[in-house]
Amino acid sequence: MSKAIYHMIGLMSGTSGDGLDLAYCKYQLDETWHYEILSASTIPFPDKLGSQLQRAHEMSALDLQLLDVSFGKWMGEQVKIFCEKSQITPQAVCSHGHTVFHQPQLGLSLQIGNGWALHQASGLKVINDFRMLDVQLGGQGAPLVPIGDRHLFPTVDFCINLGGIANLSIEHQGKRIAFDCCPFNLLLNPLAMKLGKPFDQDGRWASEGKVDPILLENLNALSFYQIKGAKSLGREDMEQVFSPVIEASSASEKDKLATLVEHYAIQISKILQEFSPSKKPHVILTGGGAYHRYFIELLDKHLDSYWINELVSNELIEFKEAMIFGFLGVLRLRGEVNCLASVTHASSDSSGGTIFG
Repeated sequence: MSKAIYHMIGLMSGTSGDGLDLAYCKYQLDETWHYEILSASTIPFPDKLGSQLQRAHEMSALDLQLLDVSFGKWMGEQVKIFCEKSQITPQAVCSHGHTVFHQPQLGLSLQIGNGWALHQASGLKVINDFRMLDVQLGGQGAPLVPIGDRHLFPTVDFCINLGGIANLSIEHQGKRIAFDCCPFNLLLNPLAMKLGKPFDQDGRWASEGKVDPILLENLNALSFYQIKGAKSLGREDMEQVFSPVIEASSASEKDKLATLVEHYAIQISKILQEFSPSKKPHVILTGGGAYHRYFIELLDKHLDSYWINELVSNELIEFKEAMIFGFLGVLRLRGEVNCLASVTHASSDSSGGTIFG
């Protein structure tokens, strides 16, 4: 392998819908890959754009196309402002986009944020649409982060991201495998909003609630948890499968929060116990849920403290996914695999992403 250095911007608009994560990173190949987050910030969505993105899956075809272009342009403008302020010129901007539909069983995964609009507004090379090639190869198109976990965190047993949805990746029997574990903030945040806050700080409200045994049993019995191997969740699953179960319960908001967090701890601890390569696996937790102290306490309880929760920087907690999308772009420019069939169950590994400019 030749030595190489890349400077890229990774953009991530997660399912939680709180803003655009922007990470300017350096990636260096010297026998193995190394990364450094040089600067990063979360740019809140303007109110109108934020509400349009939340409703995107309900829009007419024309309105969705218009949003695709305006969102791409807005992202490009934010990148340009960031680059001018920081006096930097990255080699490319690597954008995840905002997921509107994710139905791989129908051959579809749609992330909006038009590449040409982003390219024109930023003046930089753009790489986006990372999922669709894998979906056309019969894969789930998700998760994409595991190739970054393999190359950038080789000594960690489990990389767990607790965003809108919880997912993890691990090396298992000589292959990288990864899958969505359960929902996370996509179900917690709407309950917190009913209590008057955008999210449950540290899980305080959840810790004050009581677990509703019937709701817990109904959640644990959902068919998603019977699926083995590659599996992924989308917003559609929240609306059609999970939310009806929660809404059917007469429990209070705090009790629903307590029950959901218990449910998450049960499901994630089961996976860790099933796939752990050692008695005390090394785990890194990233995403907003990594700040959910009450969930971490419950996870520790269900694991009988047989795990090592690696301390990582707040920057990595908040920007790991954006950083890894920058890395996916590096691999795409190099013509190297950036999506693993062992993760998505596609017919082959692939190098996904459309290049603009």
